[in-house]
Order: sequence, then C-alpha cells, then structure tokens
Amino acid sequence: MLTSEHAIVDYDFRSRVAKPDRLTRMNHGRYVDLAEKMLIIYRDGAGLTRRELHRRVEYLFDDEPCNTRRISSFCKLLDDAGEYYPDGGQKAARMRLKVFRLAAKKHPLVERKQTETLFGALENEESVVKQEIADDLGLSWQEIDDLLYADVISFHRLKTPPNYATAADLLSHYNVAQTQAALYKAQSAAITADDDFKTILRHVKLCGLLHEISRLDSSTYRIQLDGPASILRNTARYGVRLAKLLPALLTCVGWTFTANVKTPWKTTARLDLSPNSGLRSHLNAPPAFDSSIEESFAEKFGEERDGWKLIREGAILHKHQKTFVPDFVFRRVDGQEMFFEIVGFWTPEYLKAKLDTLKIFSNRNILLAVCENEGALEVFKEWTDNIVPYKTGIKLAPVLEKLNSFVMSSAESR
Repeated sequence: MLTSEHAIVDYDFRSRVAKPDRLTRMNHGRYVDLAEKMLIIYRDGAGLTRRELHRRVEYLFDDEPCNTRRISSFCKLLDDAGEYYPDGGQKAARMRLKVFRLAAKKHPLVERKQTETLFGALENEESVVKQEIADDLGLSWQEIDDLLYADVISFHRLKTPPNYATAADLLSHYNVAQTQAALYKAQSAAITADDDFKTILRHVKLCGLLHEISRLDSSTYRIQLDGPASILRNTARYGVRLAKLLPALLTCVGWTFTANVKTPWKTTARLDLSPNSGLRSHLNAPPAFDSSIEESFAEKFGEERDGWKLIREGAILHKHQKTFVPDFVFRRVDGQEMFFEIVGFWTPEYLKAKLDTLKIFSNRNILLAVCENEGALEVFKEWTDNIVPYKTGIKLAPVLEKLNSFVMSSAESR
C-alpha cells in the first residue's frame, strides 16, 4: 500500500467529487512500456540498493512529464512486492565505528597521492587505506561496504524481484493503491450490497471497521462505516483498515461504495466506486460456496422447488451489533421465508459460538442442517424440531418436509 504522501487526488469543486489518480490505456498507453522497463530494472537488479533502483526508475521519466509522486508510488509498489535482505541492525553500527576509527588516523584521504600542497603532503590514498582497513578487519572491502549502511533503508539490497507477472498488473495495482490512499482521508463510507454481502460483511469485520447495518429491501442492505477522518476517530490506523477493505471488496459483485473524503481546503468530496469502476484487485474472487456441502445441496435443489425459491446468503439478520447471515434463504411467492444454516463440525468452540448466535435470533424461522458426527446434534438438542441431520450430504426430502410443515403451521396460525 502507498502512504498519504503518495496520494494524488483531483477534486472537482462543482460536483464535489474526488478523483484518485488513474492510469488508463486510452490516456496513458505509453505507461505500459514504462512499466515493463521498470519491471526489467528490478528483475535485473538483484543486489542493488533501493536508492540505486529508484534512481534507475527516475531516469526512465527524464523525457516523460510525470508527477514525482507517481514515480515514487511506482517505486514503493515495486519495493513492497519484492524482498530485500534484512538490515544489519547493530552489526552495521558497530562496523561504522570500527571503520571510522581506523580511517580517522589516515585523514585526510585523497584519490591520488600529492607531495606538495598548501597543507603539506597528502599521502593517504583512499584505495590504499580501504585495503588496509579491510586487511585489518579480515574482510574484503566489498563485504565491508555492503554492511556499512545496511541499517539504512535506502541501502537495503534487493534479494528477490517483485512478482508482478505483467506491466498491466503493476499499473492495475497502482490504480487501486491510489484509490486506497485517497480513503485515508475518509470521514464516512457506506456500502450498498444486494449480492455477496455475506463475504463483504466478513471482510468489513476482518478489517476491524466499525459498522451499522440497515435493510433497504428484501435483498439489499446498507453497511455504514465510520471513516478515519470522522470527528471522534481521526487516526491513520483506522484509515489503513478502511483502505485494506478495497482489494477484497473489488473481488465481489453486486455492490456500490461511497465515501466522503476530506479535502485540503476543509471541505468534503464524494468518492464513488462499484464493480464497474475499472479497478481490478490482485486478490482472487471469493468461491461461490463456502463448502462442497453447500454447493451440492444448491445443485440438487435448483432455483425453485415445491413453490420455494432458494437464495444463497439472501438475508442478513442483525440485532444491535450482532449479525448473522444464514447460508440460504427459502422464499415463497407470498413472502414467507425460512432461513437455512448448514452446521458442520469443526471444534467445540465453533459449535458453541454458533449456538450462542442462534439463541440471539431464536425468534426467527431458522432451519438447521447439522452434521451427525462427533456429537454436534447433542449441542443443538433444543433445536430438534428445526433440525435436518446429515452425514456426507443433505437430502432434499427431509428439508422439503420441514418447509411444508412450516407452511401448514403458518396457515393454521392465521
């Protein structure tokens, strides 16, 4: 990720829209060639210091008008994607003390010996003194030079080149990183999702973001997020968490994202994103199903059976700050719903946590498919009337029986 110092954001004052720097094939086609040359510099640069690599990248742009922040952003992304030898820590500091003490006795050093100057004879040639110091320390001068400033980040030496497969991958990562950097100044943000919202919510929680959920309609939800530049939480750490959400969000479908971003002029601008924004994540898209059990059941049931439509992760149950997204929702034309959760066996702690969650939402119509192995049924014994046991796969007949029973009992209660 980039830092706030790398951020390049254009603000449209009329529409109050924030536009992070974006490289496109239409307007920046020449950058494909430049990106390829940058990758070659790093691929051939094993053993070079960061400073040497950065200078070579900067030389590429000598004849290309380019924002210096853009160049430093490329270097930062390339550095982060590569691996550098660890610094020498105290070894480097101790080496400097030894070398400086030995060299001080020979001061001043000159490139070539001079016998007559205003300051007298200057006889200590730099190359000779370096060799004497190397002999004294029992190392070659190259070994000494490699360690001398190894604790300074600019002098870290490249071990493994960055793993960008193509120039397009680097440019794509740049676009996402610039958008992330713009989010460091977000005061608030909101996600509207009608698909993949269980995955989105999971990533929101993993990023440690404060959030509130509201239901807009039967299948659309709004997740309101506190931004890093909010009045009560103006911290860079929270900004990083919000920015980290973006690559994961880009792997999902069926969402829109809006953030209110602080401008340098103490106003706000809107940053809008969606799957159609042209940004591409370096992360893989989430799998369609969390398990083979889910996938197999969905295939067997189909889209509709006996008047019930099957919708994967079609609802979010929430109570205060507690949320629960059942694996499926059975929904009839008349609006009746039955939530369906598949419970495998992982650990006793997992089963207890699942039970505690279900108790919070015990007033909702929830059907459980519970694995018969290792006593999982015993944990959920109070839910017996709403349980369909299974071993290796969920059978349709007992599920449909429970659904039909639910319709009958609903009709009798009217």
